Amino acid sequence: MADGGMAPEPHRIRPIDPRHHGDDPPVTEPLPFERPAPAAPAETAPDAGGLGPTGRPMPVLPEPAPVRSHGGARVVALCNQKGGVGKTTTTINLGAALAEYGRRVLLVDFDPQGSLSVGLGLNPHETELTVYNLLMERDVTLADVVVPSGVEGMDLLPSNIDLSAAEVQLVHEVAREQTLQRVLAPAVAEYDVILIDCQPSLGLLTVNALTASDGVIVPLECEYFALRGVALLKTTIDKVCERLNPRLQIDGVLGTMYDGRTLHSREVMERLVQAWGDTVFHTVIRRTVKFSDSTVAGEPITTYASSSAGADSYRQLAREVLARWPHDA
Repeated sequence: MADGGMAPEPHRIRPIDPRHHGDDPPVTEPLPFERPAPAAPAETAPDAGGLGPTGRPMPVLPEPAPVRSHGGARVVALCNQKGGVGKTTTTINLGAALAEYGRRVLLVDFDPQGSLSVGLGLNPHETELTVYNLLMERDVTLADVVVPSGVEGMDLLPSNIDLSAAEVQLVHEVAREQTLQRVLAPAVAEYDVILIDCQPSLGLLTVNALTASDGVIVPLECEYFALRGVALLKTTIDKVCERLNPRLQIDGVLGTMYDGRTLHSREVMERLVQAWGDTVFHTVIRRTVKFSDSTVAGEPITTYASSSAGADSYRQLAREVLARWPHDA
């Protein structure tokens, strides 16, 4: 947001006092983590035949051109009705990688669990104004709710459990599916990218996110049960596109938690490419404990472990995403 219009920074999670000897700390406080020493960039040998983990030749992804002016944001929902597939991790780290490439990014925590807010070091229970207030109270503006994320060029619309009430209250509103689109309209003129972290369901909140979006990124764990549910999500996206938002398109399907050492991961990836073709991103996010560590630290992996393979994967994803989007997006 512009200077002068920024809401006061909310309470952030305080590190635990190492002298504390009482009962276990509240779950909203992170465990003390030491930042790892910078490591040399990992060198991985190319797959046989120049093929990437998806079984297709890896394209050359050039460095994105700098933006000359900000605004006209592309709104993208990260959506999957199955939980635990990497939606929040991808929202945080893709947003941070896009910010590294000079884009102004707004992250929207649209999940009542508030995981996106926690993953950026906020305590959602101590946040006075959230996206719920923006949706349901006419006198609350975007500038009142947006807070800095701690990453230069990236802001956050926080959320907490209050958002769960919005799904019930919106049922009685006129044009209830367009509520999020209406309140995000001022942000489109200020940011280059708006990423919406959806809750793991296909309810009214998710429909709001899809109605407000230009595109959808579907994070998908490379595991059989995750693969089964994608058809239902595709049906929902098609209905929203047909009835509410004809500009909506699937930007890509992202394989997450991939372990190329296991036959199961390789088979799921093969079936994913068979079903979705070139919609599947060439970039694949592999399993690494550093994603969990960076979440506990309350920052993206691109700053927590900047030279790690996980950080490089999200920078590669950012380049691939920007290459797929229209040049004027």
